[in-house]
Amino acid sequence: MAKKVDIDKHILIPKHSKLNDKEKQELLEHYQITFQELPKIYKNDAAIRHLSPKTGEVIKIVRNDESAGENVYYRGVIND
Repeated sequence: MAKKVDIDKHILIPKHSKLNDKEKQELLEHYQITFQELPKIYKNDAAIRHLSPKTGEVIKIVRNDESAGENVYYRGVIND
């Protein structure tokens, strides 16, 4: 039988976390954007499923790169 992979701990999957309401509001105000203007991620995406995301939440993605260092991206959670 195949071994189950814990995807949120996999070396090729960057760290994903949910922003709380205050952090979400600060992000949108800082960049002077609306939620609709954020890049999107589906709530059933394998990389965030363990976070139990809800539509309208914002996911912070931290990617590490040897040449560029740490990069932070944000995605708005949408339905399928």
